[in-house]
Amino acid sequence: MPAISQKGVAMPESPIRKLVPFAEAAIKQGKTIHHLNIGQPDIKTPQVALDAIKNNQVEVLAYSRSEGSDQYREKIATYYAKHSIDVGANDIIVTTGGSEALLFAMGCIADAGDQIIIPEPFYANYNGFATASGVEIVPVISKIENNFALPPIEDFEQLITPNTKAILICNPGNPTGYLYSKAEIQKLAALVKKHDLFLVADEVYREFTYGEEPHYSILQEAGLEEHAIIVDSVSKRYSMCGARIGCLVSKNKAVMKTAMKFAQARLSPPTFAQIASEAALDTPNSYFEEVKTEYRSRRDTLIAGLQEIPGVEVGNPKGAFYCIAQLPVNDSDKFAQWLLESFDLDGETVMVAPAAGFYSSAGVGKNQVRIAYVLNEDKLKRAVAILKAALAVYKD
Repeated sequence: MPAISQKGVAMPESPIRKLVPFAEAAIKQGKTIHHLNIGQPDIKTPQVALDAIKNNQVEVLAYSRSEGSDQYREKIATYYAKHSIDVGANDIIVTTGGSEALLFAMGCIADAGDQIIIPEPFYANYNGFATASGVEIVPVISKIENNFALPPIEDFEQLITPNTKAILICNPGNPTGYLYSKAEIQKLAALVKKHDLFLVADEVYREFTYGEEPHYSILQEAGLEEHAIIVDSVSKRYSMCGARIGCLVSKNKAVMKTAMKFAQARLSPPTFAQIASEAALDTPNSYFEEVKTEYRSRRDTLIAGLQEIPGVEVGNPKGAFYCIAQLPVNDSDKFAQWLLESFDLDGETVMVAPAAGFYSSAGVGKNQVRIAYVLNEDKLKRAVAILKAALAVYKD
């Protein structure tokens, strides 16, 4: 029998999606599942984006340009200007989701065996993207005890080797919800300039911040133009996960010239989705204010409920719509599966994402889960009640 590639064997399963078969079996048993496991917002997609698809005059669904249409990229640049990010259309390549933007970034800056330092826990698919690119992730651990703040800059510096090519952050963070401060970004900026590294920032949750401190982009930091690469997406911003449109943004001309070759190799991003995404840029600011108010309220409801469960420790998210909760269990993978297979409260159960898959350090996060607060408050309260009842009877 022909052998599977080592890369294929090493490719990690998604901690978010691997429990789907157990969820499907639970539904067949008649259980109602409260999905806290995946970042699929229940917020309505802006009508302007839906109307752009419904009312378009396209007669031939043709390829777009490899970098995305000029008109769309010009509008993206205008969007960034509103966020004090000075870029032009030529600094932007439209991608098939933020996922492709991350793959392009890794392909542009790292060869097989090179290293990228990432604070963990981090978005689980970074592991998969790195494996696909032959890149080694070097983790620097942030801790729930200090709300997953940026680790000391000395922790980063001692990990830098001749093979280190970049530091990658997600801001605000998935899965922690942590929002890096301007001072923390400036520390990272100084470090990458000192060691001539790239600083890659996944900023797809830019709009979703809940305190007094605003989001500070790496491309707002003066002097970082040759080092900074932004990964972005419409998925969460406009509740358009199915559009699969993102972008790669950098003022480094060598990076963008290289990324363009990757873009040409896959031909073009999807045409209809670009039409919808371009229209979404006309979404009024009131939409985001309403969405932020809703998520802030959901966050407060969820965190307050979790804090009342004996033995549970939880971070306090400053952005995005996730939190990491530390549970009084030994193995959250087994617990998450048990919730679906063997537990219900009046016919209802919950689905969570085991957090070990959001780390690359072996054995870390085994008693943690990621919870996405993408349900309304009544459903969140019910989900917390179910989780509390489950933990009261669960035996490792």
